[in-house]
Amino acid sequence: MAISVFDLFKIGIGPSSSHTVGPMRAAALFAGALRERRLLERVTRLEVNLYGSLSATGVGHGTDRAVIMGLMGEWPDRVDPLQISPRIAALLESGELPLDGTHRLAFDWVRDMRLHEQSLPYHPNAMTLVAEGEAGELYRDTFYSVGGGFVVDAEQAAAGQLDQDHTVLPYDFSSADELLGLCRRHGLRVSELMLANEKAWRSEAQIRSGLLLLWQAMRDCVEAGLRHEGVLPGGLNVKRRAAKLHRSLQELGKPNVIGSTLSAMEWVNLFALAVNEENAAGGRMVTAPTNGAAGIIPAVLHYYMKFNPQACDEDVVDYLLAAAAVGILCKKNASISGAEVGCQGEVGSACAMAAAGLAEVLGATPEQLENAAEIGLEHNLGLTCDPVGGLVQVPCIERNAIAAVKAINAAQMALRGDGSHFISLDRVIRTMRDTGADMHDKYKETSRGGLAVSAIEC
Repeated sequence: MAISVFDLFKIGIGPSSSHTVGPMRAAALFAGALRERRLLERVTRLEVNLYGSLSATGVGHGTDRAVIMGLMGEWPDRVDPLQISPRIAALLESGELPLDGTHRLAFDWVRDMRLHEQSLPYHPNAMTLVAEGEAGELYRDTFYSVGGGFVVDAEQAAAGQLDQDHTVLPYDFSSADELLGLCRRHGLRVSELMLANEKAWRSEAQIRSGLLLLWQAMRDCVEAGLRHEGVLPGGLNVKRRAAKLHRSLQELGKPNVIGSTLSAMEWVNLFALAVNEENAAGGRMVTAPTNGAAGIIPAVLHYYMKFNPQACDEDVVDYLLAAAAVGILCKKNASISGAEVGCQGEVGSACAMAAAGLAEVLGATPEQLENAAEIGLEHNLGLTCDPVGGLVQVPCIERNAIAAVKAINAAQMALRGDGSHFISLDRVIRTMRDTGADMHDKYKETSRGGLAVSAIEC
């Protein structure tokens, strides 16, 4: 299995990579398949079936709306977030859906959008799309949204191909131990090794420009989060805090990281809050590696770029490449899906990735980087995914801010050592996988346990 940095970091929309970005991609793929099979004009009815976690928290995560936009031919990296609500409203008023943007057919939301409590094989995030014609069923496909916006269909899932990319990489690794061995053998830093692997897909110039484009999208998301105020949608009446906190920090003048630790921590909080408030509002952001954990990696990078006067674009590239190396290990050997292993797979993985990225640009050895990632992930083990009301707001927004600060601390602790430590990153990732397998389903993005239930009881 070959995973690119651009698989882990993708421009999309909120509030969820697995419940919004993935389903929109799946629906767009389905619409495209109808077009390629020359079935589009024969379709008279569409049926959307959501299963498992997509059903349990899909409405709160905007899964139903995302699927509709995908069926209309939209993709998460290109759709205008501001046009989603008006277009959904137009569909509800007219009862017509423009399939693939061209073929109009009747769509009854109550009849044709079906939520099922049961789960399908292979993954909790499942959906089946069915197209019918005058003579009956024309085409159907089942998709699994396996986290981070990754999507596989039923055939790929049955064949065990949760990732179908088999590109041959010059420095392929499936464990941290293998990664460290390759770095030692070839005298490479983690970011250098990752850059060499990325060249299997694209040129170095394309890699660098692509990563800087992601960084610009991250900055745009923060800036949007600092501008917007008010109450987040969804009914919980959660107030945005980033804009107010930004004004408060600006009044303090120009804080110094070394001389004002608490002030620096507030800036890290600010960046994470800004991203995740934008995500909760359905805005444009970057999956890093998921939407629910999208604030951690940008917050730590913003922290470094803001307070290091020597910071440059080269640091951005190295940071994201090194972070992706750890994300690849988490995805290969455990999961980055909250519906599969709980929030430890999302926030925990992102915390480890951010710690690794920061350690890299601060000059860490590969062993110190691995130690930083291990610390970041170890202290998120067992973290449940229990969003109140099925919305990516409580506790998700604050959780990103806490994890961003934790990632910085993990990098600092690792840099004080020589890279040797008691528990390896590989063992912690395996523990995350095993803990997720043991975790009750009500704690895995279903809003049927934990804080989601406690909030209702209160």
